[in-house]
Amino acid sequence: MRDKTSALQESVSLPVGDENLKSLVKIARILDCFSTVNRTLSLREICDRTGFPKSTTHRLIASMREVGLLDQDREGDRYRLGLKLFELGNIVLANMDLHREARPFVDALTRLSGHVVHLAVFDGRQAVVIHRSDPSPEATSPVMFIEAAPIHCTSVGKAILAFQPDAVAARIIRAGLPRFTDTTITEPAKLKSELARIRRRGYAVDDSEHQPGLRCVGAPIRDQTGRVFAGISVSGPARKIADDDVRKLAALVTHNASAISAKLGFRS
Repeated sequence: MRDKTSALQESVSLPVGDENLKSLVKIARILDCFSTVNRTLSLREICDRTGFPKSTTHRLIASMREVGLLDQDREGDRYRLGLKLFELGNIVLANMDLHREARPFVDALTRLSGHVVHLAVFDGRQAVVIHRSDPSPEATSPVMFIEAAPIHCTSVGKAILAFQPDAVAARIIRAGLPRFTDTTITEPAKLKSELARIRRRGYAVDDSEHQPGLRCVGAPIRDQTGRVFAGISVSGPARKIADDDVRKLAALVTHNASAISAKLGFRS
């Protein structure tokens, strides 16, 4: 059997023609089918989510398995993301200035707030959590923690979205605003009003909008050009974070977000 790394190198070294480009787009569509909720999928489920014919999907899955992008269970009827993606993700994190520079501030904010802290980057559609710090003694810190957070109903997501160009916000709204709880903002006009308020005060609040009983406070992080590309948030049970606590946490979060931005070269 060929080495998976060699196979992957061969697959990406092909001339980029229309057909190859279409195949890459289809592969990305298949990868997007998986999530922390949909950890394993059958061939039929992948076909339903992508709209691809069964023969095309089977061919692509076979190639993705060969290079390690997908794994197959023992029964052979379900697929999951492969370890090659984990390896590539580790390389991305190791080379990411944000992950390296923000780590001390994330740890400090965790100690000061006593709550879980999330660090996330914007991928154009959602907030991708690249680091999570939990102060509880029983918490276990994984080697790498990557999870997608909805951009319209989490504090870290809204803190990022509020400072994006109007065209980006319009694209997010056109894609739909899924409801997760009774307090999720799903009306475009209401979301626009919320984003304007976030821009005025400099931080965002998620009041059980994504998960019931969870309250979060998030702030934007800027790169050296001033572009908001990431965010940081503090999360805890709503019963433990009163209105006065929100204001205190907001001061902590915005201070650390500004400090991270400064480390990345931003000068206000």
